[in-house]
Amino acid sequence: MNPPPLLHPVRDALRRATADLHAEVDASVPLGQPKPTLADYRNHLRLLLDWTEALRRLPVETHRLDVQQAALQRDLLECDHLLDGPAATAAEPTPPPSKAADASPAYGWGVAYVIEGSQLGGQVLYRRLAEPLAPHSLAYLKGAGPGTGARWTAFLSTLEHQVSTPAAIESACAGAVDAFELLLHLQRAKASE
Repeated sequence: MNPPPLLHPVRDALRRATADLHAEVDASVPLGQPKPTLADYRNHLRLLLDWTEALRRLPVETHRLDVQQAALQRDLLECDHLLDGPAATAAEPTPPPSKAADASPAYGWGVAYVIEGSQLGGQVLYRRLAEPLAPHSLAYLKGAGPGTGARWTAFLSTLEHQVSTPAAIESACAGAVDAFELLLHLQRAKASE
């Protein structure tokens, strides 16, 4: 007897392909510590700004990155204001080794899966940090507020329609893995400064 087909093959494949990397990111980013400060939040925003800039080298919608970067920059300004000005700027992070990224649309969908998923993860962090980091609004983490879940559901629905063949699913998983690895590379570079 054959096992029943997966209800969400691309979603399940992406989750499996990135589970360990996702856990490593959660543990290593500045907000991953037990009691992060506003300065840690600022460092987190800077890391994500560097990441979204580095993602531009991969085949992903630049509009998606533009929206993320604008939100990150607005939140950084608020952090700088509350922390009495910008922190000293660190050296530009060393770019990660160049990969020959798959140029297929499915690969871009895998990268987008990580970007959009980070918005959902931001909601979890917002609920945990809104009170301890007040009066900062944590606008980036808040994202679309209650609409974030609906946005994620709509994204997953579109993803399922756009990425459905085994080859496309494999390509999407490669994009998601590359997006996570890029973030981890940048985090490691910052941690060693």
